[in-house]
Amino acid sequence: MLHLAQDDAADQLLSEDPLALLIGLVLDQQIPLERAFASPRDLRDRLGGRLSVEDIAAMDPDALAAVFAERPALHRFPAANARRVQELCRLIVDDYGGRPADIWATAADGAELYRRIRALPGFGEQKARIFIGLLGKQLGVRPPGWEQAAGKFGQPGTFLSIADIVDEESLGRVRAYKQQMKAAAKQAQPG
Repeated sequence: MLHLAQDDAADQLLSEDPLALLIGLVLDQQIPLERAFASPRDLRDRLGGRLSVEDIAAMDPDALAAVFAERPALHRFPAANARRVQELCRLIVDDYGGRPADIWATAADGAELYRRIRALPGFGEQKARIFIGLLGKQLGVRPPGWEQAAGKFGQPGTFLSIADIVDEESLGRVRAYKQQMKAAAKQAQPG
């Protein structure tokens, strides 16, 4: 089971529902990662107990934004992220027949997997590589070349990203690494 939300029910959903995992990844920016990965459970509950790619894709955008903005908001920027999640769902409906896991399950190799993930709304280069690392390290999704597509996030024995979080201790180690990187970047700035 994944341990990203650090909450059993939310982590169970992430582990069992590919759409929930993708939504968590979309939301994993500018908020604590536990909140980002707990939000798919909260969204499911607010939508009547199920996450449906088709239903979210077809929702009135203002209604979805209102669901995201309900207190506590699902993200610091609820309207923008409701839009991203809806774009994600529409892409899954249009390009993958409404089956989120097909994004990775049908990729022939790591390069194709990277292209597919990189094309998702809210996925830049680094987030795409991190997700490939998570898929390979924790979910057994390992098409040929996945390690190269994941880059440093696919390397074993690291604590660089969510791909490496398996418990509370590893979460702390990933946080410490990120703080070191921020401090190093701040020192490198002329000033």
